[in-house]
Amino acid sequence: MNNDRSAAPQVIAEELVKRFGSFVAVDHVSFRIARGEVVGFLGPNGAGKSTIIRILCGLLRPSGGRAFVAGIDVARDPERVRERIGYMSQKFSLYRDLSVEENLRFFGGIYRVPHGELAERMRFAIDMAGLAGREKALVATLAGGWQQRLALGCAVLHRPPILFLDEPTSGVEPTSRRRFWDLIHTLAADGVSVLVSTHYMDEAEYCHRAALINQGRLIALGSPEELKRTALGGELLLLECESLGPALAALQNAPGVIDCSVFSNALHVLVQNGEQSLVELPKYLQDKNLRPSSLERIHPSLEDVFVQLIAADTDKRRQAA
Repeated sequence: MNNDRSAAPQVIAEELVKRFGSFVAVDHVSFRIARGEVVGFLGPNGAGKSTIIRILCGLLRPSGGRAFVAGIDVARDPERVRERIGYMSQKFSLYRDLSVEENLRFFGGIYRVPHGELAERMRFAIDMAGLAGREKALVATLAGGWQQRLALGCAVLHRPPILFLDEPTSGVEPTSRRRFWDLIHTLAADGVSVLVSTHYMDEAEYCHRAALINQGRLIALGSPEELKRTALGGELLLLECESLGPALAALQNAPGVIDCSVFSNALHVLVQNGEQSLVELPKYLQDKNLRPSSLERIHPSLEDVFVQLIAADTDKRRQAA
């Protein structure tokens, strides 16, 4: 099966709103996901990522706007939506006191997999999870990465065209996370549309597009390269200095500096003109008895984009309040 992102979108959100009393958890969010596309949701805890996913799964009714999954209005027919999707929640969803095989058989029944196809589907899930030879093992005895791959296998037993994954690799060690993402891209190559929320910046690099969510609003959406190229509104410099704290404070008001933040044992400095700042900032810091050991241009990471956009959006809201 070949994916075709020019075809009709598999997921459509139009001005989606969700209120809990006076609290607005999702604030007029709109986006589309094509067939075979992997879209990552990034944002702080409580930003609204999980709420959006639950609306799209038909688990929560939107307070406003519309959402369509596989062409079905999620508010009008959530049961039909759930027949056409796979879903992994933040919390581990398998039964730990059942075996690998027993979990698969149980979820096959929930998803109404035809009896004549169940054995083949279970074998696919076991092979995908790398659990061949461990069919009788209790899930509780498996390492976290294996558990998550098995949970993904259970979620796709009925071959859904759309997959929603809510922080599926939280707490999983890096090597297992990478293998999990290999499985996601294998499914996407077969035409499955995937929406995945994550707080790992490196995982966002694996997505075709990344959506940044802050306080219920969608503040940026694009490919990782597009976001890094256009979202910052300036050039990024790496500054190394023994006195990071005083240097950070001094640079907040430096000419040509848009923003400055600590990254590991250095500073990332967003400036209006990189060439000019490479000349002027060392002199500016030396006048304040601060001596940078190095200053150079760098390519921004998604973490740089995330930090800058969240800070800008938060400041904008504060000024409007």
